[in-house]
Amino acid sequence: MKINQFLPSLLPTTFAVLLIGLTVVGCDPKPNADKANELQTYFAPADTGIQTGGVKIIPIKTPKGTFNVWTKRIGNNPTVKVLILHGGPGAGHEAYEVFESFLPKEGIEFIYYDQLGAGNSDRPTDKSLWVLPRFVEEVEQVRIALGLNKDNFYLYGQSWGGILGIEYALKYGQNIKGLIISNMMSSAPAYSQYANDVLAKQMDPKVLAEIKTLEAKGDFTNPRYMELLLPNYYEKHICRFPTAQWPEPLNRGLAKLNQEQYVTMQGPSEFGMAGDANLKNWDRSKDLPKITVPTLVIGATYDTMDPKHMAMMARQVKNGTFLLCANGSHLAMYDDQQTYFTGLISFLKKGN
Repeated sequence: MKINQFLPSLLPTTFAVLLIGLTVVGCDPKPNADKANELQTYFAPADTGIQTGGVKIIPIKTPKGTFNVWTKRIGNNPTVKVLILHGGPGAGHEAYEVFESFLPKEGIEFIYYDQLGAGNSDRPTDKSLWVLPRFVEEVEQVRIALGLNKDNFYLYGQSWGGILGIEYALKYGQNIKGLIISNMMSSAPAYSQYANDVLAKQMDPKVLAEIKTLEAKGDFTNPRYMELLLPNYYEKHICRFPTAQWPEPLNRGLAKLNQEQYVTMQGPSEFGMAGDANLKNWDRSKDLPKITVPTLVIGATYDTMDPKHMAMMARQVKNGTFLLCANGSHLAMYDDQQTYFTGLISFLKKGN
């Protein structure tokens, strides 16, 4: 008997069964309900009362009085809360707004925090406040105010924020679940040496000679100084795009830079630490083994920081991982985004 004799009678029945099956699957409300619950949980308010979009102003006690610092929470995850220590010093949170393109869809909570003197926080002018130990105590006060603890608190520090993150971990490591050191070496002298002995030699000799002449004179406010550094150093090692194409959040943050704080702590530019910068002798390389929490060190091939040194840091801490952004520079979250955020998200999810 030929099979095609039965096709006319089988087709209506088969179609009906398929239609019922598709209807059952298509109308199942559970996947959509689960997704809705996830979104409601992630975007749930942290506080009762008047909502402020996650913004919380925190009073900070200092030897010079009490000042306010600005924070803003994005998302709500009870096991992963990332406090962002921005670079600079004095640059503010704006450059890290890129995190909003990657972390919320992974359900990761993160918190912007403008350190005292930067961004939306108070800007006292007493230079005695711009010292590392006081900033460490500031971070601890912020942690307490935000209710962060060893079960959920990931501390992320990029550039100067990496220095602050290392110092905090050495003193208050018992309070954190994990540490991310992004684009920062464990030694300021080694950073300056790398700038002068490696990166400077990649410049046009005539350009370098003019830069060195201006530095020898201490003529750092001369417009020519940055005219030389921007195309020859910043576009190669800070963010690898023409400055005219730098991302808006980055430019907005730089426009608000607290120059006095920056020069006091870092020096006149990103070209190593110079002048009377109070961080220029900072070195914690020998203390890295004291950091016992899971630690991710992020470096980049074209960074102002030596990627080999940062790989060493990951080996020296007790539980370290190194991530190299092969196409990135100091702001690899922009010029090597996929590598940067894939690695960062993987680390944050690994402990959960």
